[in-house]
Parts: sequence; C-alpha cells; structure tokens
Amino acid sequence: MKLLIQRVTEAEVLVAERSINKIGQGFLIFVGVEEEDCGVNKAPGVAKKVSEMRVFSDPNGKMNLSIKDIEGEVLLISQFTLCANLERGRRPDFIKAAPPNIAMEMYEELAKELIKLGVPTKLGSFGDTMQVKLTNDGPATFILER
Repeated sequence: MKLLIQRVTEAEVLVAERSINKIGQGFLIFVGVEEEDCGVNKAPGVAKKVSEMRVFSDPNGKMNLSIKDIEGEVLLISQFTLCANLERGRRPDFIKAAPPNIAMEMYEELAKELIKLGVPTKLGSFGDTMQVKLTNDGPATFILER
C-alpha cells in the first residue's frame, strides 16, 4: 500500500464539478493499493501510523503534534496511479495495481480504521474522475509505503 500524505489547511474533492467532500486542517491522503497487498489486512497498522505521525507544528513551530492532537480531519482519495511502473517506455503500466474490487475494499477499510482511532475521515469517489483542490500547509508532503 502506498500513501502520499499532504498536510493541508483545507482540501476538497469534486466529481463532475460538484463538491462531494471537504475538510479543514488535516491530511489529504492519496491511497494506492498494490496487488501484493491482497490478502493482507494492512489497514489497522497504516491507520495507526497515520494517526500518530507527529508532523503538525506545536506552539514553538516544531513538528511535534499528531492529527489527533490538532483535532484534524482526513480526506482519502483512491489513486491507483501511485502504483504505476515508470521504468520502461514512455507510458506507465499499472500491472502492480490491485484489482478495483479489492482496492476499494482496502481503501474503505483504511477509512473505517482511521475513524475507529478517532480521526474524522471523509472519502473521495472510488473509481470516478475527480478534481482535488488543496492548500498544502508547509508545504509538507510525506510518502508512506507498507
């Protein structure tokens, strides 16, 4: 599972030019599920890691607070292109991406686990073409591979 995590002051996802979800301060997380993730429930461990990452500034300006500490939110966006292989040729291949039904299940499971940990979590629209608007805070962007 690959996550691209962006610390944001706000983020919004639109489908067909209509807003379907938005958050204030927190994380915009793009999630790519690979075929090798199938059959392994990585969601609890990944959710725990995300909820405990100390990447928000404390009063001294030091990255010392978690998303839970700041009472932030998460906006999860499915992003199979994170699984792209760009090594050969000019067009990416997506051979490593999990089948859509499995990827959707794992994506939704990650959301459920974050919510269980007390992190308000909203979703994009799995499989749809989406437009994502964000204000990156920092900018601060992190990659988590599990």
